[in-house]
Amino acid sequence: MTEIRPLPTYLVQRFHGWRATTYQDNRAWYRRLAQSGQHPRAMVISCCDSRVHVTSIFGADEGEFFIHRNVANLVPPYNPDGEYHGTSAAVEYAVTSLGVAHIVVLGHSNCGGVKGCHDMCRGHAPELEEKSSFVGRWMDILRPGFQAVAHLPEDEILQALEKQAVLTSLANLLTFPFVKTAVDDDRLTLHGLWTDTGEGGLQQYDPARDGFVEV
Repeated sequence: MTEIRPLPTYLVQRFHGWRATTYQDNRAWYRRLAQSGQHPRAMVISCCDSRVHVTSIFGADEGEFFIHRNVANLVPPYNPDGEYHGTSAAVEYAVTSLGVAHIVVLGHSNCGGVKGCHDMCRGHAPELEEKSSFVGRWMDILRPGFQAVAHLPEDEILQALEKQAVLTSLANLLTFPFVKTAVDDDRLTLHGLWTDTGEGGLQQYDPARDGFVEV
C-alpha cells in the first residue's frame, strides 16, 4: 500500500516524550496491565468528537474504562442480521466477556452528528439523505428523537436533541437480551450523561424527574 506514510514528526516527538516520562515512571504498572489483562469496571460510549476527553473528565487511569466512540454516541437497536455492527460488538464484548458493572452513555454540547440529524430532519442536508451517506444512515437512529423535541423553541432544540441521543442509546441498549438480563439481575447498571464541553458541566439523567440534572 504505497499510499501509507510514516507518522507526522510532531506525533513521533510526542510519543518519545510520553515514553521517556509517563511510561518510564510507571513502567511496572503498564507491564502489570499488559500481563494480567483488562478488568474495566465500566464501559463508556461517547462521541468521536475530539473535544470529548472521557478519561480526563473522570480522572481515569489506563485499565479503568472500556471506551467505545462513534458519531453522536449512538447505540443502534439489537439486530443480529449477520452484518457489520461495531457498536453492538463492543457492547457484547463489554457485557459478556469483560463483565462490566456499568455502561455510561456520554453525550455532549455542540455535537456535529446531532446537528447533522437536526439539519437532515429539517430538510436542510440533502447529502445526508443519500443512501450512500454513512453518517446519514447512522443518524437515522436518532430520527425518532428529533420528533420528540421538534415542538421546542428553535434555540432549545439542538441541546434537547443531544440529550435525546443519550436517551435513545439507553433505550436501545435494553433491546440487547444480554444487557437486559444483566440489568434485571443487578449485575449491570446504565447511566446517561451530558457534558457541556465549554463550561465543564456534567448532567445525568434522573428517571424520577424524567430529565437531566447537574451532577
